[in-house]
Amino acid sequence: MKNRILLVVAGMLAFNFTAEAQKYITAAGLRVEKNRMGLTLQQRVLPKSTIEFLGMAGTREVSATALFQQHFPIITHGLNYYIGAGGHIGDLKDNGAFYGVDGVLGLEAKLIFTRLLLSADLKPAIHFNHEDYFGLQGGFSLRYILIKEKKKKLNLFGGDNDKNSGGIFGNKKKEKEKSGFKLFGDKEEEKPEKKKFRLFPDKEEEEVPEEKPRFKLFD
Repeated sequence: MKNRILLVVAGMLAFNFTAEAQKYITAAGLRVEKNRMGLTLQQRVLPKSTIEFLGMAGTREVSATALFQQHFPIITHGLNYYIGAGGHIGDLKDNGAFYGVDGVLGLEAKLIFTRLLLSADLKPAIHFNHEDYFGLQGGFSLRYILIKEKKKKLNLFGGDNDKNSGGIFGNKKKEKEKSGFKLFGDKEEEKPEKKKFRLFPDKEEEEVPEEKPRFKLFD
């Protein structure tokens, strides 16, 4: 069993070396152990933490397990190892109900170009009210990603709705800010006044024509 786990781990490392990053929120599938098999549901609760629920059944017992797991990326985000702990309850054919605590150490990989997760792990357990006080189970899980994490999209020309969103070419709606630097201060430019057209000019502004000298023979 241990040799098989080592082979699977080596295959996962080789297969997933160039895998793209793929985060997930919820995944579910099948788990197989030496004398048991069942269902697995994995739910992300923190950026790098999940809770896994196992429902296992064998020839002589059934059990339910909950494990809190902390994940650590290896090489790429598509490959990680995880450690965790939790507890279980179950029913043994000859002894009745039992319970206990569990630990887990495993390796998880996302199969490239799919929504499948393959994991291999070792799960030591301490049982109470069970014919075996201690057990060490190795298992394989194949889960399908039910809910993926949404990826943030990069808008090439900037966001339309988000004023602060940046695209490669900036935000279309963002107005260009005027430079506040002036070499000679805030001197206002003088603009020539336009002459207003008036049909009847003001009396004050009306030019009085000069009187022409009159010819006088005698002063």
